[in-house]
Amino acid sequence: MSKASGKVTIKKYANRRLYDTESSAYITLDRLAQMVREGREFEVVDAKSGEDITRQVLTQIIVDEEARGGETMLPTNFLKQLIGLYGNSMQNFVPQYLEAAMDAFQRNQSAVKDAFSGNVFADLAKRNLAMFEGAAQAFTGKSKPDSKAPSEVDALKAELDALKAKVDKLGH
Repeated sequence: MSKASGKVTIKKYANRRLYDTESSAYITLDRLAQMVREGREFEVVDAKSGEDITRQVLTQIIVDEEARGGETMLPTNFLKQLIGLYGNSMQNFVPQYLEAAMDAFQRNQSAVKDAFSGNVFADLAKRNLAMFEGAAQAFTGKSKPDSKAPSEVDALKAELDALKAKVDKLGH
């Protein structure tokens, strides 16, 4: 193992045991998954042949995570589409596309978290309520005292007026 590069070498033995050469200890797939989450760089090699088998071990971690039940990340339709691409002329482009998509997702992860937070939904609900109030005011012609209508409400009001005019025109 080269400590200078920070990359840990994990040796996989025929008995399926994984040996971490940095800590000089046997580890589990769960520990490898934790290392991935921590951003640790590692490679998994076959102890006998020296072949790099990192991809196969990472795939096994995904299979184990998906099999645990609960919430899965790989929908059945996605898996079917992915399998369908093997042997397809597009197969060579899929890895780069998926990697770029995951990189973009990670770069925007905080924005995604914010988008699914309770505050955004609360703000959206408030905005929707304001628009519905504005629409109700447009139909009834009544407005709240001492309140300024948001520009979105004005736009909706104008759109409703235009639609009323079109409906009136069709009715005559």
